[in-house]
Amino acid sequence: MGALEGSHLWHPFADMTAVIGNELVIDRAEGVWLWDEEGNRYLDATSGLWYANVGHGRARMAEAISAQIRRLDVYSTFNDFTNRPAEDLAARLSELSPLPDAKVFLGNGGGDGIESAAKLARLHFALRGEPERRHVIGRVDGFHGAFAFGTSIGGIDANQRHFGELVRETSQVDAQSIDALAAEIEAIGPERIAAFFFEPVIGAGGVLFPADGYLRDALDLCRSHGILTVADEVICAFGRLGEWFGVERFGVTPDMLVFAKGVTSGYLPLGGVIVSAEIAEPLWYGNPGNSFRHGATYAGHPTCCAAALTNLEILEEEGLLARSRELEDPLHSVLASLAEHPTIGEVRAGPGLLGALEIDPALRAERPAIVLDTHRAARRNEVMVRPLLDAIAVSPPLIVDQAHLDLIGTGLWAALDEVVADGEPS
Repeated sequence: MGALEGSHLWHPFADMTAVIGNELVIDRAEGVWLWDEEGNRYLDATSGLWYANVGHGRARMAEAISAQIRRLDVYSTFNDFTNRPAEDLAARLSELSPLPDAKVFLGNGGGDGIESAAKLARLHFALRGEPERRHVIGRVDGFHGAFAFGTSIGGIDANQRHFGELVRETSQVDAQSIDALAAEIEAIGPERIAAFFFEPVIGAGGVLFPADGYLRDALDLCRSHGILTVADEVICAFGRLGEWFGVERFGVTPDMLVFAKGVTSGYLPLGGVIVSAEIAEPLWYGNPGNSFRHGATYAGHPTCCAAALTNLEILEEEGLLARSRELEDPLHSVLASLAEHPTIGEVRAGPGLLGALEIDPALRAERPAIVLDTHRAARRNEVMVRPLLDAIAVSPPLIVDQAHLDLIGTGLWAALDEVVADGEPS
């Protein structure tokens, strides 16, 4: 874990003054394991950045990517150009989604998928003769990527600070209160609102599970006012909640689904938006001349799409969605056992193979770096976890077994003990 000499790499979301000289160079990965350049091994307890659903180092994935590169590495899908992997992936995602006859708009990842969905929601109403419907509502603690729209509708203050107003006509409401959403709709005026964005389970904002009935009531409320609903499935889809899409776990069906991460298990960057037939109709079968003048250079990238198709095959053939459901209670039991540690204020768990340990608020006030300290202590105990603002997130690959879950528990307990010891007077 030695310092890198003369690094020029600027890390996302990082305090570079703390990074310089403390870099951890990940060298290789296989299954649920990571190794750094010094040969130290770590259990990847957060699937990279919530994406390694089928695990690392799959030869089948490498072979599919290599074969596609040899056949057709890349070509644009602008205008009338297409390729077979992009066509096949769109068809497969439409089939898997809860939206009948859905259309699929491909991009590079989750952040630009949010941009696509937000612009498409505004365009939808403009084409219907309601151009005043532009306002987009998100939720407090929500994270929708780091692009302009995602930053504006997201509800994490630290991510918005210092940037000023990026996208106008956006706001956030309490993440669990239907009354707050209803009040915001009334205050803005439903005739001015285009869409409501939500994560089935809030991820980067703390791993926050919805209150019973909240999502159903929120979507019903929006539909009663003609407001489109957009599920940010970037973390929750492709088995993380034990279904192809997280909304299915809660019995709700939005108008659009934004996806990324688990669609390729991170092997190559890809994301997009799955759009209901009703929303797509005027741009597909309406008057000639309508178009969605938006898109990424690499949209429909054949090699990325080939990776996604193979990843979806693995998820299905190995029964990893069912495995996620089978393992969620064992994971939650491991996390619950950590609630007894004096550093833990709350254990958050619910549907899916994910959860979080919130560090006690009093300790966070006393030691502002305690979450990051816990993350680093976990690494010293062979467990790689995700530090959030107030908590440690756990979301292992769907291929873990009980022994791996037990290691997460023992490694985190040892890490928390180290953090306590470090804070005691000498």
